[in-house]
Order: sequence, then C-alpha cells, then structure tokens
Amino acid sequence: MTNRFRVSHGSSFPLGARWDGSGVNFALFSANATKVELCLFDNNGKRELERVTLPEYTDEVWHGYLPDVRPGQLYGYRVHGPYAPEAGHRFNHNKLLLDPYALELRGEIKWHNAAFGYRVGSSRADLSFDKRDSAPVLPKCVVVDPAVTWGADLRPQVPWAHTIIYEAHVKGMTALHDDIPTQLRGTFGGLADPRVIDHFVKLGVTSVELMPSQAFFDDRHLIERGLKNYWGYNTIGFFAPAPRYISPGSGIHEFKLLVRRLHEAGIEVILDVVYNHTAEGNQMGPTLSFKGIDNASYYVLGDDPRYYFDTTGCGNNVNLRHPRVLQMVMDSLRYWVEDCHVDGFRFDLASTLGRDRAAFDHHAVFFEAIRQDPVLQKVKLIAEPWDTGPDGYQLGNFPPGWAEWNDNFRDTVRAFWKGDNGIAPDLASNLLGSADRFDKRGRRPWASVNFITAHDGFTLSDVVSFNDKHNEANGEQNRDGHSHNLSWNCGVEGATDDAAVLDLRDRMRRALAATMLLSQGTPMVLMGDEVGRSQNGNNNSYCQDNEMNWLPWSGIDERDEDFCAFLCGVIRIRRSRPLLRQWNFLHAEPVGETGLVDIKWLRPDSEFMQPGDWQAPDTRAFAMHLAGEEGELLALFNTHHEAIPFSLSGGQEMQWRVLIDTAAAIADEAAERTAEQGSYNVEARSVVLLEHWE
Repeated sequence: MTNRFRVSHGSSFPLGARWDGSGVNFALFSANATKVELCLFDNNGKRELERVTLPEYTDEVWHGYLPDVRPGQLYGYRVHGPYAPEAGHRFNHNKLLLDPYALELRGEIKWHNAAFGYRVGSSRADLSFDKRDSAPVLPKCVVVDPAVTWGADLRPQVPWAHTIIYEAHVKGMTALHDDIPTQLRGTFGGLADPRVIDHFVKLGVTSVELMPSQAFFDDRHLIERGLKNYWGYNTIGFFAPAPRYISPGSGIHEFKLLVRRLHEAGIEVILDVVYNHTAEGNQMGPTLSFKGIDNASYYVLGDDPRYYFDTTGCGNNVNLRHPRVLQMVMDSLRYWVEDCHVDGFRFDLASTLGRDRAAFDHHAVFFEAIRQDPVLQKVKLIAEPWDTGPDGYQLGNFPPGWAEWNDNFRDTVRAFWKGDNGIAPDLASNLLGSADRFDKRGRRPWASVNFITAHDGFTLSDVVSFNDKHNEANGEQNRDGHSHNLSWNCGVEGATDDAAVLDLRDRMRRALAATMLLSQGTPMVLMGDEVGRSQNGNNNSYCQDNEMNWLPWSGIDERDEDFCAFLCGVIRIRRSRPLLRQWNFLHAEPVGETGLVDIKWLRPDSEFMQPGDWQAPDTRAFAMHLAGEEGELLALFNTHHEAIPFSLSGGQEMQWRVLIDTAAAIADEAAERTAEQGSYNVEARSVVLLEHWE
C-alpha cells in the first residue's frame, strides 16, 4: 500500500469521523489498546486502500486528521493490544472493527468464522486466536456530511396527556403497499410516503414509535435456519440507521426526510433503542466493534473477566458505569434529537440501564445523566421496565419524567374480558392510570403506557382467536415465546367461518380497544391491529420477515374495515374529551363548586361499589363515573355472558347520550342517541360510554 493519505495529529474531540469542510478528523476511544490503525477502502468496500496509524493518543483517545479524505469514504479500524480473555481483553488486529460513532454503515455482515476473534471449533474455545482477516465479511463505516436543510421543521411537542402512540415497524409498515415504488417499500422513504402518513392522521395517533432503526445484524443462527432478525433488537451501531431501511443512494438524509414529513403532519417520532446490550453476544460471540476496541471498558465483565455479566438474555451488558461508554450513549441520544429531530425514545430492557451491576437504582448514573441533560430532559422517555436479571421487574420504579410500558395493564384488561375471577379491583386501578404504582414523586397518569398488544406477543386479532401460542414457524418446536397469554379463542382455535364466533371476536376486540382508550394514561396501538392483522397465533415473531409481520394494505375484509372505523371513532372521542386524558390522578376529590367528585365507582343499580363488591370474585360489571369542569362521563363495563341493565346516575332527570357502545359498534363523538328512562342495557361482553347531555 502506498501512503496516498496525509495524516496529522488532529483532535481527541469529537469522537468518530467528523468532516469539517476541509478534511476528516478520526477519533476512537480505547483505554487498553497499544495501537490503532485506520483502514480506508475503495467505493465498493472490497479493497483496502491504505492503513493509517493514528498518530496521537490523548486522554485514552486515539486520533488523527486526514485532509485528503472526503464524505463517502469507507473505513474501519484495526486495534492492537493483548489477546487475553482471562483478563478481559480481546484485541485482535486481524479483525476489522466498526467505529462506535459511525453515522452510516454500508452493507450487511456475511457470516463466516473469520468474524470471530477466536478459532471457531477449537478445543480451547474463545481462548484460541484467529488470524484471518474479517474485512471481506464485514460492512464498512462511511464518512458522512451530516448537513441538511431542515427549513421550518417544527417539533409537534405533543403534551404527554394528549399522546396516543402507534408502535410501527419500518419495513412491516410498507412492504405490502402496492402503490409505493418497489425500491422504497420497507424503507424510511416508503414510510415517508404521504399515503402512509395519511393513514396515521386518519387513525388519529399523535406519535409513531419505530421499532429498532439503529444499525443491527441478523444473528448467525437465524441466517443458517433461513430466518432473519426482523424486530432488530441486536444493535451494533448507535449512531447509524439500519442499512436495510435505507433505499439505494440515500443515507441518513432519508431518515431525516421521514421525520420532517411526520412533523409536518403533527406527528412525533419516537425511536425504540437498545443500549442495554450489543450484537456481539457473550464470549463465544463475534468480534465486530466494541469487543475488539476495548472489551474491558465497553462491557460489564463477570467475577471471572473471561465471561460477561448479563441481565439481558443476549450475552452481554453495556457498561454504562464507564464514563466513556456513558458518553457514547449520551452522545448518541443527543445526535438523534439534535441532528435528526426525533422526539423521544423507548428504551428496551431499561432495568439494565439502571443497574449498578446487580441492583437496580433509580438514581443510577444513566438516569442522573439524562435528568440533568438540557437536550434530553425535553424529549419523551419511555422505559421497558424489566430485564432478565434478579429483581429485573421494576414497573413504577423509574425516575420522574419517565413513562413506562405497563404490562400489568395489558394482563389485567385481557384477564377481565377473558372472564377471569377477581379482576375488578385491579382493572379499576388500571383504568385510572395505575396510581398505586405511579402516583409518587410528582409523576402523572401519563407515566403509564397502556397497551393491550405490542410487538412481543399476540396481535389484537390473535388475542381473541387463539388460546395457545403457535410458534412452529420459528423452528424451535414451539418452545419459544411465553404461554401466559391471557387470551380466549371465543370457541374455535384460529381461523373460522363461523359467523357467531366471528361476531363475538369482533365484539371482544372492540371492548379491549375501548377499555384501553377510556383509561387514564398513555395508550399505545400496535401496527396492524386497526385492520385485523394476524400472526396466525405466533406470539414471538421476532424472526419472521414476511407477511406474518407485515401490514396488509389490500384484501382487508368488511369486518376489519368496520373495526378500523370504530377504533378511529374511539380515538376521536378520547382526543376531544379532556376527562379521558387527565393531568392529575383521581382520588374521589371534589370538583370545584359543582358538588361532584372526580371519580365514583358504581354498581349496575347505581349504588356505590362497596368493599364486598370489589372483593367478590364474580364481580364482572360496574360503572366508572368521571366528573370535571368539562362535564360528566359514565363508562359501563360488562364482561358477563349476558346483558345487564345499568341504572344511570341522576335517574330520569339526567340526559345521557351514547358516545360508545362496543356491542353495537358505535363510536360517535357527536352522537345524538340518548339513554332513555334512566337506564341502559349493556350487552354481554361490552363497554358503553355515556356523556351527560344538558
């Protein structure tokens, strides 16, 4: 190789490859390396043009400035140091390594034993040393000019109390949309298509939560079984968008276009991010980036440093207690907010982020860093409040300012409508934002993210169509996925032509969806639930990159079209009735001078619910009366298999109009239908919402 690229000292800050208009500064943190080589590749990423030793080492950062490098240059690193797994070091200069701060990756990994730092199959396992070059099988980093014209882009800044989240998958959202150009389907560009955004607008959601969109790889064991990591919880680049979601010739600018178009429609963008672990797995995993740059710094090691401390079930924990690793995560979050204009984050397995090794602490360094950060404290922060480690379930224990996925809400609502005994007290708590978990330290009802379904588990249609999981397509003999689904097939397992069963399923999913949207807190809708998307009973579809997971845009039957119209109507009602999205928790307190209290729980005979009523295991019908300066609402719940007449508050002197009746598929924010004679007959397995009408 000839020395065609000049190099000078450069700067240790900022980290990564940064174009300044004249050249590129390269800076890489490694506390334990002995030498770092920058590898520059041709435009195809196949031929290594030159290796440049970074000339300076300042504050544990290796750096150099190359005035002859321009945006578009492909690169990677080779890092020298001890290969001593028993001491926690896994340096192997034969392995090309991805820059942790790379803003773009070109290509996907081609799985080969050369991607591993040890000799796969050796009797010495990971203590062996592999000398093969991994460059031919790895993607390459790209030098990026991040400049973009945002114009008059304005963040929607949707108040938390007004937020309705739609959990979407970038590819799944448009892979089957025939009207989108083929090259854009399944990409950020496809998601930015006006027809897709119009779907969000008509549905009435305020915020789109994108499943992992940072760079990730398909696991080797999935590729070998003809499958893919569809969900994407296998991150390898915290600054780079996933290459598979970028259409040819685009790059990060395609993602920024998506954000701008969603903002123009008044819709926020929330990224589902994975900072708890990386795609490098445990000691038997590949050497792709962090493991070869400075394994002992980037990961939490076990008592025996050859092994990894793991509370994620994915082989490793990112070491957020190390200041440089914490800096990387904070820099990444700020990059997506400041450079890419995203509006918030949902943190996968967030309990791991709050661990001081074994114990969870809501004052953990990561939480404190976010709390004081002037950029990040202004965006939406959502925790998945559990992991696989000891005491990993931390629902309600995250710091003020955070919202949390509330799986207790999911399980309680499903169990209630399934007909389980003794659920009424828990349902009442969940209907009011789970104050027992969240009403502390000044937190608000919106801290509870309420959902019936999410990517992990059954779809809404499958909740009412299957008693058991059917994950055979995953190739694990149906052993994967959990069996505690709290679902009911309404009499037939799976697909059926029985009209009575289909009618009951439609009624059940209307009741489930209405319950979520009538609850205090932040509701979340799963992609495709609005049009009856089914995964054929698969409750762990992480590896199914096919029509099982993709949103159907055509061939939607009349039943599902009707359900979509109903769901849109309920969302409109929620958005137009402040009583359904209150800022404060409700504790039966007086409402001004009205003589009313903010919440009352009533029996079907309109008498107050008593302790004995709540404790009765067969309590399956009750009413929730909400009152405020804006008026009064009365929600009637009946999960019996028979209709129940409800006496209405105020008797015949009060007029109540029917906003929602899930049995009749009514959801009309301007309804003129009234409840007559001071009572209302609530059909079996149904929800009714009435509004006091002067």
